[in-house]
This record gives sequence, C-alpha cells and structure tokens, in this order.
Amino acid sequence: MKSFVILNSYSVPIDRTDVDTDAILPKQYMALTGRVGFGDYLFDNWRYAESGEPGEDTMKRKKRPDFPLNQLRYQGAKIMLCRANFGCGSSREHAVWALAEWGIRAIIAPSYGDIFYGNCFKNGVLPIKLPTAIVDELFNDLAQTDEPIFMTIDLPEQRVIFEDGKSHLFDIDATRKHFLLSGLDEIGQILAGYSERIKAFEKSRFAAEPWLT
Repeated sequence: MKSFVILNSYSVPIDRTDVDTDAILPKQYMALTGRVGFGDYLFDNWRYAESGEPGEDTMKRKKRPDFPLNQLRYQGAKIMLCRANFGCGSSREHAVWALAEWGIRAIIAPSYGDIFYGNCFKNGVLPIKLPTAIVDELFNDLAQTDEPIFMTIDLPEQRVIFEDGKSHLFDIDATRKHFLLSGLDEIGQILAGYSERIKAFEKSRFAAEPWLT
C-alpha cells in the first residue's frame, strides 16, 4: 500500500447523493479475478452510453461527455468531491480498488457508507469528512468556473488547504492515520512488527507436527 502524507491535486466532482458501490463498480465486474483491472470500469453505467461486460475494450465504447470523469479538465485528478452517504450499499471492496486504480487518493464528502469508509483506509485512500455546508460551498465554487479546484491535503496536520489560503481541519482515527502515513494496512503492520516471532512459531509448530506441511 502506498503511503499517504501530503497530496497536491485538483478535484473531480460527483454531484449525487447516496452513490452506492454498485454505481461505483457495477456488479457484473465482480466476476473478474485478482485486484487489478477495475479502474477501466469505474462508474461504468454513468461513464458509458451502454452497459459493458468484463473484458470488453472500453476504448471502443461510447462515452457520455457530460460525466466528469470523461471531461478533459478533470483528467489526472487524485481527489474526488462527493455528496452525502458516498459508498453506501453493498460491502464490495472492489469499489475502492476501482477508485484507487483510476488514481483517486482522497475523497471529500459529508458522510460515507460505513464499510466503504473502512475499506478506503485498507487500500491507501483517504476518506475525509467535511461538514455539508463546506461541501456545498465547494460544489458552488465549481459551478461558477470552468476550472477544477486545486487543493492540498496535509494528513499529518489533518487539514485541507485551498489556493486562496482557506483551510479546513478534518478528524481521523489515530490508528487509521498511522496506517496511511506508514503505507501499511493491518496485515502489513503485523508482518512489520511480528514477522520474526511468526517465523519462529511456524518453525516450532511444523517441527512438532510435520504433517501440517
């Protein structure tokens, strides 16, 4: 997992409430194996004029020009600006895999689906909660310009900073913050701190019960 310390990027807006994980990654792509290849199908039903299938060449499909991810001004954005209850619905971790593979490192929204929120931290994506009034203001600012909003996310200081100097603090669980800063998920933390003890246990266990191998 790639560590997260400071991120400088502009944001891509998804101006809809209650965006569920099936909208983020439609169910047919759950048939794919492994953890890669999902980025091509992010928001598939909204990005393309017709429904797609796993393995289909997305370059040959007709895109909806009004959807933000298809617009040139938002290409390369690493921050996604969203409305309330983003990532609700099913628990599929694949939705976060698709966002991360697309290049999204942080999301700003008033609230999230609980399981989706936890899955973000496990995959190096920072889900920031800001008050609805602030998120509304950001969407209003975007509506008044043809340019995306550039910002800096400072995780050590827990602050979102804008070009005009304004900034907003955000809360984050200390353990999850540590995971992101170190670039290690729960399993990575265990292996980093206890790998030698695990190896010693396995060696003694296999010596006592060789049939396990």
